[in-house]
Amino acid sequence: MACQAPTLPVTIFEGFFQMNTIEMQWKERLLQLDTAAISDAMDSLNINRALFEILPRVEGAKIAGPAFTVQYEALSSVPLGFQNAANYIDEVPPHAVVVVNNDGNTSCTNWGDILTRKALQQGIAGTIINGSARDIETIRKLGYPLYSKGIYMVSGKNRVRLKASNVAIEIAGVVVNPSDWIFADDNGVVVIAPENLDVLIERAENVNHTEIEIVRAIESGQSLVTARQNFGYSTPWEISNV
Repeated sequence: MACQAPTLPVTIFEGFFQMNTIEMQWKERLLQLDTAAISDAMDSLNINRALFEILPRVEGAKIAGPAFTVQYEALSSVPLGFQNAANYIDEVPPHAVVVVNNDGNTSCTNWGDILTRKALQQGIAGTIINGSARDIETIRKLGYPLYSKGIYMVSGKNRVRLKASNVAIEIAGVVVNPSDWIFADDNGVVVIAPENLDVLIERAENVNHTEIEIVRAIESGQSLVTARQNFGYSTPWEISNV
């Protein structure tokens, strides 16, 4: 018989997820944007923190909030007994975004119906999984924001165990820290360091404004070339363009 893995303690930074006025403003401004504008703003600062291959599973969802990170480790492709892998969920505070790293392994699931209902009960903002999820039909009906690398049905509850929580994790070359912010919509997921939020939001707002002006110009009869030249499409994040 396989040896039962011990349940690992979950480490919480007290007060870490208590949003202050500035953080609430960040959240509200982000939710008025999209990840495409944030990505352009990141390009302007030579930052690349988009989570490649993590896709939306619930249409129309949009989330913004601090990351609660979870690192799993694989045990076996065959059941080894219940590992209490998801017990961290009780410690996730409201407004946080759960970011689960199963090291890109999609051969078993890391999220499903029960965790979704618990997350909704706790006011968790959404979940990002570098792995697979199941019970997708139910999750869509519940409208819970879920993003994952894969969709599968095979349970992970006896194939993975919790290695650590609220530690730095790496997803497709991007390090996600517990202090980082997650912003996700129908385009995908980006990770933003708190110290970059102000400038990235401002530049993304400029991008949006620039593109709105270009669309208006096109609709009024201008050519695409002229509209792009007039409104600085090559550097839409610059204040001079707006």
